Amino acid sequence: MDSQKDPNSPKATGDTDAWSVPTNVMGLTATFTDPLWRIPVRLNPVEVGLLRTEPLRRLHFVAHGGASTVSTLQSYSRLEHTLGVLALAAHFRPDDELLRVAALLHDIGHLPLSHTFEGLSGLDHHAIGLQLLRTDPIRPVLEKHGFRTEAVTAALDKHPRSPLTNRSGLLHLDHLDSFVRSGRAAGRLDTDPAVLLSRLDIRDAAVSADRGTAASLVHLICGEARLHTSWDSVGPASVVRRLACRLLDSTSLTPARLARMTDPQLWSAFDACARTEPESAMVRYELHRLRVRTGSAPRDRTAWNYSLRKIYSSAPLVEGQRLETAAPELAAELDALRALPTTFHAWWS
Repeated sequence: MDSQKDPNSPKATGDTDAWSVPTNVMGLTATFTDPLWRIPVRLNPVEVGLLRTEPLRRLHFVAHGGASTVSTLQSYSRLEHTLGVLALAAHFRPDDELLRVAALLHDIGHLPLSHTFEGLSGLDHHAIGLQLLRTDPIRPVLEKHGFRTEAVTAALDKHPRSPLTNRSGLLHLDHLDSFVRSGRAAGRLDTDPAVLLSRLDIRDAAVSADRGTAASLVHLICGEARLHTSWDSVGPASVVRRLACRLLDSTSLTPARLARMTDPQLWSAFDACARTEPESAMVRYELHRLRVRTGSAPRDRTAWNYSLRKIYSSAPLVEGQRLETAAPELAAELDALRALPTTFHAWWS
């Protein structure tokens, strides 16, 4: 194939030192195909530039599933999820360059192990992400390609009219990718993602589906909520969160430095600290000894408490109508998630 016609050729990507060596690495190629949704995406120059920056590359070393990566097969990275959201944005709004840039940047502020340390010492991945937009190396890339950081910030501010991360309580693209990607890893996905995607559209900045597809999405949403309230997630997350507190108390590590670690760097820090190394090894290699119960810890038990910050239950539309109107039985399934426990205690046997 002529290199002028092949978007993955070295000449097309500006790389003249890698002739005949194919690659699908984002930031090297002009196109990529998301492996979950199987959406081919032709990258804009600003997207290529962003994918070559440290904040984006770092996401490849942060587990999307957080601490549950030690107990489940939720081992894919934040970068994989980010690229999935970009693919969805490019699918539904191919010409909305600002939305696509926001999709790429929406998770750059995530802490190691994703949500596990959210709120610890006041850490907030949204606030961190917005700060990263205003500094090197992200800001120069945006400005070089004509994007104002203020506009990107506004696009990331959970605007109710944004299909990326709105505050309407309805299913948006960020959560759509999360629910489907997690469902695949957990074996809950009963529909080919590409087929599922063909049955979806965006209405009023929310994901809309036919009734049957909406039922599949609700199944995934409920499965994800039950995963977050299960031993698989609560157990390791509770241990690792208290290890982080101990690490901050025992070393010169600051919350700001902790926030920008990768998962491997965090585990290395645990292993290098005498107060965290034993339990760090236990949570990775002796997890079967961990016990978890709902409610606060009894006074006579050596245990620690753990609380979930939130349970995600954003609902899809059914043919453009709210679930409560179009499919009340599905709305009832999501409403039942409110009864799931959010307070737990754990201990080592």
